Amino acid sequence: GMVKRLDEALGRMHDAIKSLGLSDDTIVLYTTDHGNHFKTRNSEYKRSCHEASIRLPTAIQGPGFDGGGRLNQLVSLVDLPPTLLDAAGLPIPDSMEGRSILPLAQREDVADWPEEVFVQISEAQVGRAVRTKRWKYCVDAPDKHGSRDPGANVYVEQYLYDLESDPYELQNLVGIDAFRAVADDLRDRLIARMVAAGETAPEIVPAEPRAGGQRATSIDAVRTRYLAWVKNRHASA
Repeated sequence: GMVKRLDEALGRMHDAIKSLGLSDDTIVLYTTDHGNHFKTRNSEYKRSCHEASIRLPTAIQGPGFDGGGRLNQLVSLVDLPPTLLDAAGLPIPDSMEGRSILPLAQREDVADWPEEVFVQISEAQVGRAVRTKRWKYCVDAPDKHGSRDPGANVYVEQYLYDLESDPYELQNLVGIDAFRAVADDLRDRLIARMVAAGETAPEIVPAEPRAGGQRATSIDAVRTRYLAWVKNRHASA
């Protein structure tokens, strides 16, 4: 199968590097551009804020990364370029986003490592998300097209998940009053990350309030709520 072929290909590359005497001067990085739902969310495209899309298989081997193990911190694809520069002894430009994970790989104490990762979703939708170790918060721009519009000025809350109690993201908590404070905190974090990435601070429309036992609104309902919000805003202007 695919995993077996991948394992064999990496093994051949590793053997070639070793036979050429390049092991001390070569870093091997394996990763992907997105995850895989593995038929768990058949209605979704590969680009979404759900874990099956944004969690990527990633492994690094070579000088500076020979201690083995697994990182517990949240890291992102934008952290990989500065990581490779750092491992090669090259300066990391101030303009580059992300941080080197080399200190984490070497088990150094990095007290100020970010507590969340930022996700930009395109093509399937114009969406943004922020994920902490426990929470996932995602917003959508209902009037924008993912393959045409890079961003938006207005988003609507779409998902809120408690990943500790709901790792498979089956219970959408968005709009439930008991989690309003959590959503507000994550909204502020998301806006801060968007601004840091060069985007304009957007307006995020809260999800429609609902009782804890009610099913979360569908994306069509989110769009309907957004259009009603736009209409009311224009009427009061």
